[in-house]
Amino acid sequence: MKNILIILLAVIATSVSAQKPQSTSDDSWKNNYRPTPEKINDLVNTSLEVSFDFAQSQMAGKARITLHPHFYPTDSLNLDAHNMNINEISVISDGKHIPLKYSYDSLNLRIKLDKTYTAGENYVVYIDYVAKPNGIKVSGGAAINDSKGLYFINPLGREKDKPTEVWTQGETESNSGWFPTIDKPNQKMTDDISITVPAKYVTLSNGLMIRQKVNKDGTRTDAWKMDLPHAPYLVMMAVGDFAVVKDSYKGKEVSYYVEKDYQPVARKIFGLTPEMIAFYSRITGVDFPWQKYSQVAVRDYVSGAMENTTATVHGEGVQQDARELTDGNSWEETIAHELFHMWFGDYITTESWSNLTVNESFATYGSMAWAEYKHGKDAMGEERFNDLNSYLFSMQANRDLVRFYYKNNDDMFDAVSYQKGACILYMLRNFVGDSAFYKSLNLFLTKNKFRAVEAQELRLAFEEVTGRDLNWFFNQWYYGSGHPRLEISYDYDQASGTAKVYVKQNQKDKVFRLPVAVDVYQSGIKKRYNVWVEHQADTFTFNCSSKPELINFDGDNMLLAEIKDHKSLGEYIAQYREAGLYLDRRKAIEAITKDYSTDSKGMEFIKTALGDKYFGLRLLTLQRLNLKNDSLKEAFGKTINDMAVKDPSSRVRAAAIEELGKTGQTHYEELFKSALNDSSYTVAGSALNALAQIDSAAAFKKARELAGTRTRGRLSNSVNTLLFKYSDEKDADMLLSKFENAGTQGKFNLIMPLSSFLKKVKNDDIFKKGIDMIVSFAESLPEAYRAQVRVYINNSVLKDILLSKEKEGLTTQAAYINEKLKPAK
Repeated sequence: MKNILIILLAVIATSVSAQKPQSTSDDSWKNNYRPTPEKINDLVNTSLEVSFDFAQSQMAGKARITLHPHFYPTDSLNLDAHNMNINEISVISDGKHIPLKYSYDSLNLRIKLDKTYTAGENYVVYIDYVAKPNGIKVSGGAAINDSKGLYFINPLGREKDKPTEVWTQGETESNSGWFPTIDKPNQKMTDDISITVPAKYVTLSNGLMIRQKVNKDGTRTDAWKMDLPHAPYLVMMAVGDFAVVKDSYKGKEVSYYVEKDYQPVARKIFGLTPEMIAFYSRITGVDFPWQKYSQVAVRDYVSGAMENTTATVHGEGVQQDARELTDGNSWEETIAHELFHMWFGDYITTESWSNLTVNESFATYGSMAWAEYKHGKDAMGEERFNDLNSYLFSMQANRDLVRFYYKNNDDMFDAVSYQKGACILYMLRNFVGDSAFYKSLNLFLTKNKFRAVEAQELRLAFEEVTGRDLNWFFNQWYYGSGHPRLEISYDYDQASGTAKVYVKQNQKDKVFRLPVAVDVYQSGIKKRYNVWVEHQADTFTFNCSSKPELINFDGDNMLLAEIKDHKSLGEYIAQYREAGLYLDRRKAIEAITKDYSTDSKGMEFIKTALGDKYFGLRLLTLQRLNLKNDSLKEAFGKTINDMAVKDPSSRVRAAAIEELGKTGQTHYEELFKSALNDSSYTVAGSALNALAQIDSAAAFKKARELAGTRTRGRLSNSVNTLLFKYSDEKDADMLLSKFENAGTQGKFNLIMPLSSFLKKVKNDDIFKKGIDMIVSFAESLPEAYRAQVRVYINNSVLKDILLSKEKEGLTTQAAYINEKLKPAK
């Protein structure tokens, strides 16, 4: 599962970090220990026959479920089954259906079996039922914003621009919304599904299609078989008018199911998948273990993407057109993340949601490893930096990585399980070394294949390979919370010829044990010292014949920590040139552009950084320059103009144009107008923003022209921003409709443009409607983020509008906002 919402709302966390909302919710869950689910019966196989009632958004199903007692004899069976009509329950014996007694409360089927069964003795339960997913009232969480299990998209075809689709989403325990099962992650089973659909539709499920049958009533039945065991939540199906584009890996099908408009670019979106499979097979030492690998893009998906075994489901954001792809594939990280789940999450599976780290931390690490292999160490360094900061800004530092107390399953899908866990794996790899790390992963996978596992089994695998006791590491990072907040300072004593590094741990209530590399540079030569930080304050002394030009604490940039480093301008310049890793260079750029941008040596450094080999650091340097400063404008104007025209990265060209726009200099107008036609949406969008800085009327006119054409990404955001900013009330219906019809990402992008429009609105009805839309957006988000987003909207949006209305004397509108700012009863 790729948790897109965490990334989407990360910026909000920085806005409200000092304004945590007071919790009025029930905290009784803090005393509710979450054990690994008890296994009374084991699933063996589930065989399904399904068909759909599109008019009612319901599914008719027939299930044959093979089970046996786990250990103790039992004469009963408890199945999860949400909001179903149950027509028949029987046990199949010698080909005959023997009716069984049962009770049902719309969530659980409690079945009395025909006799007492013993361990290893299989029995088959038959259930004829109708699934009614729209009647399920289980809320979602931060990663998965709905939990119905089965979804009908535009089932009657009334939305002309949206295809009709049916798809499923099982994580965490939602597949029991469309078939009866023991919906727990520590169950494993094989399955086969026969799906009957109108003949025009394509189907997809786990495993291989073994049979197709054309029926006389205009339908077709596709039979899919999954003969390797996997968890019930990983069962899937998708139905729609998809185009199917096929690749292969070692003779196994690798396929991409997309809407037909995207068939020409399907390989540009997904085409690296076979290479990813080969890479992951190589580093784990476990060749791709499944029968095939498919990926399907669906509409209105309730998360980012989901790693169903052999068949990953992606939200529609994966479908990028050719112009979007000129900026690079924004979904590549997600594609890599979901694929690595085929090993970590599917081949082995968390035995409980408390141990979700064995799924999501590894998948997040996997995309980092892919970035390093395919795009280089700088790309991996940037991804790791972003993951670290997603965790640091998440306000979740008080959560253990493995934790047994949480409100609901979806709460485990957070920045700790994903980003922090991935950074912990990166530290572990650095500590034991690459060879031991991947050999340990191989042992972990092969020893536990097709099993449900916990994090302790990962520790045991690493200890077996390395011969080291790693309880200290796992107790600190897996079964503990928080992170170090380090302050680093330096000194050199000429008389004794010694350099000193002072390390202070500033976090409260806990001292971390940290193995760290310290690199000392003298005359361009690096000498490495491996030390242990183990106390509230540590001092490390190194013999140096002269003052080092640089001492680089954490030379491998591997610590999961907040680090405050006291270095001079000269030391930061040396760090950029000598140490050279992504984070070394980034920290130097951040420090020098913050404190030394007008210093002559600092300005010389900035010119160097603007030519950095990695586009991400050129982009960072541009974004941190203040070209409203006349000296910086004069020093870097020509360089940035050249970057706007010639840089090989479209994202850098776009950023350069944005910066030139901020200067307000009209002689860049032709550059901006020319860039409006760039093949990159990002460049064109930045050009439109820049044009607005010097000629708002021309930019608004262009935005209105583009509003009737296909725009995406940055260009779409720029067009919408200008429309909201400069349109008047006669365009209110069009503007409010844009906001209402946008998805979660789109609404988030449009909040500030909409607020700027509402500041101008005098009509009370229009104003109230717009305010209601903003508030409703916050209330529609998953509970885990709702309060946080509401604080952001109150303090950064509504209060700003309120001040504007009070200043204008629009008392009715001001009063309406004040009502919205009151705490909910």
